[in-house]
Amino acid sequence: MSDFSQLLNDIEFFIRNEVVPYEKDPRNGGHGPDEDLVNELRDKARLAGFMTPHILKNGDHRSQRDTAALLKITGLSPLGSVACNTFAPDEGNMFLLGKAASAQQKKHFLDPLKRGIARSAFFMTEPAKISGAGSDPSMMKTTAVLDGNHWVINGRKTFITGANGAKVGIIMANSNEGACLFLVDLPNSSVQIERVLDTIDSSMPGGHSEVLIKDLRVSSDNMLGKPGEGFRLAQIRLAPARLSHCMRWTGLGHRAQEIAIEYACKREAFGKLLVDHEGVGFMLAENKIDLTQSELIIDWCADALDRGEHGNVESSMAKVAVSEALFRVADRCVQVMGGMGVSGDTIVEQFFREIRAFRIYDGPTEVHKWSLAKKIKKKQLSS
Repeated sequence: MSDFSQLLNDIEFFIRNEVVPYEKDPRNGGHGPDEDLVNELRDKARLAGFMTPHILKNGDHRSQRDTAALLKITGLSPLGSVACNTFAPDEGNMFLLGKAASAQQKKHFLDPLKRGIARSAFFMTEPAKISGAGSDPSMMKTTAVLDGNHWVINGRKTFITGANGAKVGIIMANSNEGACLFLVDLPNSSVQIERVLDTIDSSMPGGHSEVLIKDLRVSSDNMLGKPGEGFRLAQIRLAPARLSHCMRWTGLGHRAQEIAIEYACKREAFGKLLVDHEGVGFMLAENKIDLTQSELIIDWCADALDRGEHGNVESSMAKVAVSEALFRVADRCVQVMGGMGVSGDTIVEQFFREIRAFRIYDGPTEVHKWSLAKKIKKKQLSS
């Protein structure tokens, strides 16, 4: 067995035996696990040697194929990626900083994230009532104005995952040169969390916040890249990050399927086991097909990224295919389990809620299809 295969086996044992029991912990609430629970889980992962396993000791990020294997394992529990520091948005933010940050920026902002002693947030999405810049960041109204050696940022953001409790912020704003990304130490009195939204999902520490940014001054040294490079740099993050979500939720999909199979093979109705009823057995078979196809398209997209391609088309296709397939898996698991499926007695109910949200964040299915259709049209008309 290779060292990497052994690592996967060891992490899986850790998730199933050390992390899963915390799923019923009262500190795991509607806005994700609280800071006390996050720190306790991370202490366990750190002691076991599983902190931030997708980044090597020399600081290099593992290949996307290896990252996929790791994130599917840590994703067996919604708390697994929190414990091992492979969760969103930090995993994507670490990837971006590793690719685009200066040496000083890495030391100040990236190192605490890699060590699991700080959390981060990516401030891009804006309220529809302000700009409509949800899935269309080109409509962004947040501004950045140069004042000497500092930039002054003003605007509003919403659905900012992890902002509540974050120590590192990556803020997108428009300047005269175009979109820019800024690194910010948090908390900051000029970055005000107005409320934490009550949402259908509940796995990400800090939940999702509405944020007011008022007269925030950021040193030019804390700009990521150059003025006007914000959209280009964001793409470095967004393609791998949307794929990472596919990886994590595929892991939980496998666990939900395990639970549904166990239930169907024990529960009797109408004179035989549930699994022996064709309607139930077929649903479990369809789940196996959807889970296998999800893994295949994840690995296909990961290979494209590992070859150095942008992966925008591949990650859009993977995001649509996997989010829709996993929703079908979650729905069938709930159906197989009946009343148990809609109760909090197993993780299946939470999986259903989480995966419903995944069909929207990181680009709704319809937006990705629209983007793919535009590329299909452009290729046809240019041929």
